[in-house]
Amino acid sequence: MILFISDIHFGRAGAATERLHEQELVACLRACETAVEGLYLVGDVFDAYIEYRHLVPKGFVRFQALLAEWTGRGVPVTYLVGNHDPWHRDYFASELGVRVVFDALHEPLFGRNVYMAHGDGLAPADRLQRRLRPILRHPVPVRLYRTLLPGDLGLGLARWVKNRFGHQQVSEETITGLREHARRILATTPAELVILGHSHHPEQVRWPEGDYLNLGSWRDERTFGLLDERGPRLMRWNGTCPVAFNPRPSR
Repeated sequence: MILFISDIHFGRAGAATERLHEQELVACLRACETAVEGLYLVGDVFDAYIEYRHLVPKGFVRFQALLAEWTGRGVPVTYLVGNHDPWHRDYFASELGVRVVFDALHEPLFGRNVYMAHGDGLAPADRLQRRLRPILRHPVPVRLYRTLLPGDLGLGLARWVKNRFGHQQVSEETITGLREHARRILATTPAELVILGHSHHPEQVRWPEGDYLNLGSWRDERTFGLLDERGPRLMRWNGTCPVAFNPRPSR
C-alpha cells in the first residue's frame, strides 16, 4: 500500500504539544510499516521551514529518523513541498534519502495514473497564494532572504509571519476550487486519481473521469490517504490503529 499525508504543520505549537503530535504520527506510520510500499508527504509538513546551506531547523528528529530508516530499506519517500515549507535545499535528499518535489507530480501507482500537488494557488479564490507562490519559489528572492538574514532571524521572521497571517481558515471557495481543479485535471490529462491537500477539508469524490482525494489535515483530524489494489480511500488514526474515515459532506 501507498500512504499519503499532508498538512502536518510541525512547529505550530509549544514543545510538549509538538512532541505528542510527532509521537502520534510516528505511531501511525509504524502501525502501517509492514505493508507500506511508499510514502508521499503532500506539503506543509512543517509550519515554517527554511533550510540554509549548513543549517536546518531543529526538532522532529524521530520522524526524520523513521524516514531515513524506511528509505534505507528501500521504501521510497517523496516530499511535495507546500506553501508553508517550500525552502528546502538538499538535506532531506542527501541525509534522509527523500525525494523532494517542488511542483505537481504525475506518478503511476497501483496501475493508476496519479496526479499529486499540495494545492496552494490552484483554486481561483486562493488569490493570496496565487500571488505569493511564484515569489516564494523564485530562486532570487529566496537566495536574498537566506543571504541577508542569519538563520535564527530568518526562521524567526518566517514563523512570526505564519503565526500572524498564515493560519486563516481556508474558504469554502478554495475547497470548491480545488475540487473543480481536480476534475479538470481528470478530464484533460491521463490522470485517473487526483490527490491534494491544503484545504484541511478531507473528502473523497468519484466522477466518471476518475477519483479525487483531498487528504484533509493530519494536524486537525489525523486523516491521511491510502492506495492499494482496492483503490484509494481516506483513513484516520484513532490513537491505536488506522480506521476508515467517513468524510464530511462536501460543501
